[in-house]
Amino acid sequence: MEGAVVTGYDVLAEVYEWLISDAKLTPAEFVAAFADVTCDLPPHAQVLDCSCGTGQLAVGLAGLGMRVVATDASAAMVRRTEVLAEESGASVSTVRAEWGELADHFEDATFDMVFCVGNSLHHAKGSRGRGAALESMSRLLRRGGRLVLTSRNWELVRSRGSRLDIGDRMVRRHGRDGLVIYRWEIAAQWEQEHRIEIAVGQVEEDGSVLVRSELLSCWPYRYGELESELLSAGLRVDKSTYDPEAEGYVVVASKE
Repeated sequence: MEGAVVTGYDVLAEVYEWLISDAKLTPAEFVAAFADVTCDLPPHAQVLDCSCGTGQLAVGLAGLGMRVVATDASAAMVRRTEVLAEESGASVSTVRAEWGELADHFEDATFDMVFCVGNSLHHAKGSRGRGAALESMSRLLRRGGRLVLTSRNWELVRSRGSRLDIGDRMVRRHGRDGLVIYRWEIAAQWEQEHRIEIAVGQVEEDGSVLVRSELLSCWPYRYGELESELLSAGLRVDKSTYDPEAEGYVVVASKE
């Protein structure tokens, strides 16, 4: 499929909480980070989380009384979301779907808000893939509905070149310590495929280390390119936290 999402996360799904910041670890904490946009939603709003990961945001949104659908390209991530929803007593519908498949599952103008968070958009294949993904999200929004998107600052990422980033402290989850490592393969040109290998070394009770890792493909973009692609998809940027010196940013764009 043209512009299909190229991603994995079936292995990392088992240890993904080691990659989530302490401040967003629970559903209530995760959704609170987006209180400035969710506060404007009508009661029982229809919301799509189209890169749901392990479900913290989707379950948090359901806890606010919203009607939530969670999708992800990774079947393992969808299963983790289902488990969290069941454990939390939250009503969340789930579908395994890439962005290009969303139209197969939902009618146009279904949702009041669409979330695409977790720095996931870079897995869309190049500018054509991003444009197709954003168009799919835009079609599902009602007029006046909003897309909430988070992104790495790829200008900063590329400026640092290929490298190995080893966490400077252990991360504790479920009573276990783990070390997070990122290995970046930065291509010569912006439009070329880049790669990130993410590894979590989990310390077992006997002192041994269990390592889970995945090599993920990604296609970076400049902030200005993202703005233009959002506009081409019929989305007007209402709010952006982009700062050339910051590691990441949030963009809120409304359906015109």
